[in-house]
Amino acid sequence: MYRASYDGSNKKVMWQEMWRHEFEDALERDPVVIVPVGSVEQHGPHCPMDVDISAPFYMAVAVAQRVDDFPVIVAPPVWSGFTHYNMGFPGTINLRLETFQNLLADIFRSIYANGFKRIISVNGHGGNAAPCRAVSWQVAEENIFTLSFSWWDMVDKELREWSATNEGVGHAGEWETAVQLHLREHLVDKSRIDSDVTGTRPFSDELSFAEFAERRRDTKKDTGIMGDAFAASAEKGARIFELACERLEKLVREYHELPVREYREFGSHCI
Repeated sequence: MYRASYDGSNKKVMWQEMWRHEFEDALERDPVVIVPVGSVEQHGPHCPMDVDISAPFYMAVAVAQRVDDFPVIVAPPVWSGFTHYNMGFPGTINLRLETFQNLLADIFRSIYANGFKRIISVNGHGGNAAPCRAVSWQVAEENIFTLSFSWWDMVDKELREWSATNEGVGHAGEWETAVQLHLREHLVDKSRIDSDVTGTRPFSDELSFAEFAERRRDTKKDTGIMGDAFAASAEKGARIFELACERLEKLVREYHELPVREYREFGSHCI
């Protein structure tokens, strides 16, 4: 006997694992699709290359598994990102800006063409943040409304308040290492953990808004780290991960309740 995928038992949450009739069933109940976005790039000497994919992916799956009263589907992660400034370290795979943006836009278009109108992209790589937002604005003109943000946007205040070094998300520092210790401790080489809090911002504090489009000089020791990975712990990672999941779930539920937007519902572009 057929059992709906989203009845709270034995449900699937990953797009690529679903059968066609499960998509048809989901479309009848105002589904939300989450697209995890990341990159493959160096994360210091101690973390794996897929740090920026794993965090938003695990958050998306956790939230999808928690919501039983309507469908939440996790799209295949966008694993490649815009990260040319990490190419000096082995292991990094970079997409040109236009390639990355075209890829993401086509994924949004495909999801929308399948009938899914509520789309959230959760990014895990700093270099993708502005491109992701630009794509979100681009496809809105095509009537495809997406929510686009980075996972640390959901917990930025707590990242700094709970940090041992007043650190934001950093790069392979306190928080990214902590989340990895929580999610996949076996992939963190603790013998190689390091710290680099000697950022070399080119301008004075009151001019910190001025940044070059390049981050290779943000660390002096050439560790590939921005922050203090020694301050990381699995307990910290669990705390910030759980808070991010709570807020993502709240967003998903509120988004589900909103009516679907229409770009030209008020008339032409100029009205």
